[in-house]
Amino acid sequence: MTTLMERQSEAAAPAPRSNRKWEWIGLAALLVGTAVAYIWGLGASGWANSFYSAAVQAGSVSWKAFFFGSSDAANSITVDKPPMSLWLMSLSVRIFGLSSWAMLIPQALLGVGSVALLWATIKRQFGAPAGLLAGLALALTPVAALMFRFDNPDALLVLLMIAAVWASMRAVEDGRTRWLVLTGVLVGFGFLTKQLQVMLVIPPIAMMYLFAGPPKLSKRLVQLVASLGAAIVAAGWWLLAVELWPASSRPWIGGTQNNSILELTLGYNGLGRLNGDETGSVTPGGGGRGAAEGMADGMGAGGPGMGGSMWGETGIGRLFDASQGGQIAWLIPSALILLVLGVVLRGRVARTDPQRAALAVWGLWLLVTGLVFSFMAGIFHSYYTVALAPAVAALIGAGSVLAWRHRDRYWVRIGLAVATIAAVAMAWVLLGRSADFVPWLRWTVLVVGVIGAVLLLIPAMTRGKLAVATVLAVMFAGLAGPTAYAVDTIDTPHTGSIVSAGPSTRMGPGMGGMPGGGRMPDGQGAPGRMPTAPGGGAPGADGPMGGGMGGAAGGLLSGSEPTEAITSLLEADADSYTWVAAAIGSNSASGYQLATEEPVMPIGGFNGTDPSPTLEQFQEYVKQGEIHYFIAGGSMGGSSEGTSAEISEWVTANYSPITVDGVTMYDLS
Repeated sequence: MTTLMERQSEAAAPAPRSNRKWEWIGLAALLVGTAVAYIWGLGASGWANSFYSAAVQAGSVSWKAFFFGSSDAANSITVDKPPMSLWLMSLSVRIFGLSSWAMLIPQALLGVGSVALLWATIKRQFGAPAGLLAGLALALTPVAALMFRFDNPDALLVLLMIAAVWASMRAVEDGRTRWLVLTGVLVGFGFLTKQLQVMLVIPPIAMMYLFAGPPKLSKRLVQLVASLGAAIVAAGWWLLAVELWPASSRPWIGGTQNNSILELTLGYNGLGRLNGDETGSVTPGGGGRGAAEGMADGMGAGGPGMGGSMWGETGIGRLFDASQGGQIAWLIPSALILLVLGVVLRGRVARTDPQRAALAVWGLWLLVTGLVFSFMAGIFHSYYTVALAPAVAALIGAGSVLAWRHRDRYWVRIGLAVATIAAVAMAWVLLGRSADFVPWLRWTVLVVGVIGAVLLLIPAMTRGKLAVATVLAVMFAGLAGPTAYAVDTIDTPHTGSIVSAGPSTRMGPGMGGMPGGGRMPDGQGAPGRMPTAPGGGAPGADGPMGGGMGGAAGGLLSGSEPTEAITSLLEADADSYTWVAAAIGSNSASGYQLATEEPVMPIGGFNGTDPSPTLEQFQEYVKQGEIHYFIAGGSMGGSSEGTSAEISEWVTANYSPITVDGVTMYDLS
């Protein structure tokens, strides 16, 4: 019988040393495979989310637009996020020229970097096999395969959040303040990428270091304060510059009603995401129950999950529903089981034990972020769940390898078998939601997974060469489903403002997917934004979604697609104007700007509801001959009021329309 002292010694032992040659071969295979998967056919998605693509183009030709994250090079309005993720893509376009590939290659490389950094972080505490498994699980997460091939800010956000945990774990090893200062800097950069979402990683890091940091408690508190100060400086310099910059010489801050970066931080991208009070989100005055009901009525898609919000039903099951499940849920139950196993196995070690600290920070990341996503009442899209992918992957890699090393204990083998069955059950449910998608895989995962779980319970099958068969069966059961979804995601072009990974799932009559390759998640209708028909009306005769989903004139969710005739018309004498055209809504303006590489004014920002420019300002621009054309259509967030509506009414009352390839335009010159 093992004594208590022997158990403590065993628990405190470091991870076994691995064969260095094997280790580097495995890492090379992981990173090369990830790079090929993420770069393969990268240009097929075209301009992806043209809302951000237009800002990338603007930043590639104007340093002022680069600094502020402006939607157009003439700096009329910014996107509704800080610009750090745009900086990387804009620099790439400056070097290689404007193309889909040049814009998206930094995103793919961020994905490879995220996998490599997660590998390094997990390997340091749990060994090379754990690092490889964690990196593989991240690379094969469907929503990660989507976001690392798309131009949203989430790709950079994920890398910075992983980097923050990596730095904090280095602080646990040696207690040096410099690592916590670096953690704060990385969090600050995350703030400049997607504002308050990065804050979800702060409680896990702070709680972990407060408990497990080597110095005495008073010094740990001082170190955490220093980390907070570093975060404030790393993010605050840009916020301060924008706030102090004279409003008359900088672009309007998109997503705000009062042209304030602080309003954007605390409102539309802050508390509004939690409580649903997001002014300018869907209609002027914010999105509430009334807006949600209007959304459901107008779309005719009161599918499952509508609940009391247009962004889906909140609650503990949100991450597993038809909207989010296929994106991220495959291994969440298994990760939580392995977290408990790992914590129990490390239960009798020193307070500063790095392995237990690592399990704590990744587990708290999963729990804190998962609970916030589950209950937030504001704008929520399924691709947000990519922020959970590193935590799930880390727990799978670290927890499974740690438990495997203690498989001589019967209760550990039972725990591993339960984690395997949990993964099989999730795969059975999620694959069943897309019955026509590789239908044989569901049954194969079930059979192989059950066999693997049984083999885990047999001691002889977890030793020697026989253990290889057991491990392969368990890995297949856990990764086959998400791998199939990831492959489908990589093989499918995705465009528009709302995209999701994997095959389409049923969401109600006539609502099986989203035009243009951007699949719409189940049960959300058009989450967060309401499509409108050309001219700013509601969905109508142009199809189940109306014209606002895209097409030549563009709309709320997809960029405009100008024909050669329209592009030639806009390019004619373009140097004589500040803006070759103006259109309501950023997506409506984006396609014309990307086609001509000339500034197009997005009136009202993303939703067309920001009061920029005012009617008086627009009239002055026209008087000064700065705008050539006004392009009808676009979106005003489902509202017929506000400055966008006033401008549209003034133009139609004072200028004669012309029609080019079905698009109504007004020559303001």
